[in-house]
Amino acid sequence: MRYGTEHKQETRRRIVETAGRRFKRDGIDGSGVAALMKDAGLTNGAFYTHFESKDDLVTTAIAEQLKAQAESVVARAAPGRAGIEQIVWGYLSPKHRDSLGDGCPNAALLDEIGRCADTTRQAYTDGVLVLIDGIAARITPEDPSSARVKALSLLGLMAGTLQLSRALTDRQLANELLDQGIINALAMLDAGQRV
Repeated sequence: MRYGTEHKQETRRRIVETAGRRFKRDGIDGSGVAALMKDAGLTNGAFYTHFESKDDLVTTAIAEQLKAQAESVVARAAPGRAGIEQIVWGYLSPKHRDSLGDGCPNAALLDEIGRCADTTRQAYTDGVLVLIDGIAARITPEDPSSARVKALSLLGLMAGTLQLSRALTDRQLANELLDQGIINALAMLDAGQRV
């Protein structure tokens, strides 16, 4: 039985979304094609209808995860300083820390992305540039390019803080780290220029 274009697009979307969640939860290396397809409710044979390889899926999933983050977090944030604070507080929240599968691909996958193929790293770079441009536009709306490095530094600070908080077994210390990360992020924004 042949399926229509809509069915194929829906199946591909389901595979990508399922892979994005599993990659963030179990890592790229810890997520085999068979497990991904089972999570998506599909057979292994259906995988190669949509992707040439696991690397192809990884590249697609990372690009889609960053696009979703840009659309659901950064683009919906209020303009100016209020929007940056909204992003920082949401990113460095216990809820985000505890939601590996639904959280940010930066904190969950950075170490593995650095070892991926160039196409995956390029997809990641492209996605991060969209994120930091959205943040930079809130730091200095009249000249977002001058705020790009600061926005990238902010993203790095937040991702590193979230990674460390996730790794700690001491919940109180992990929460204190998130709180200090918020203080540090907002102080960094204020250093050297007004937001």
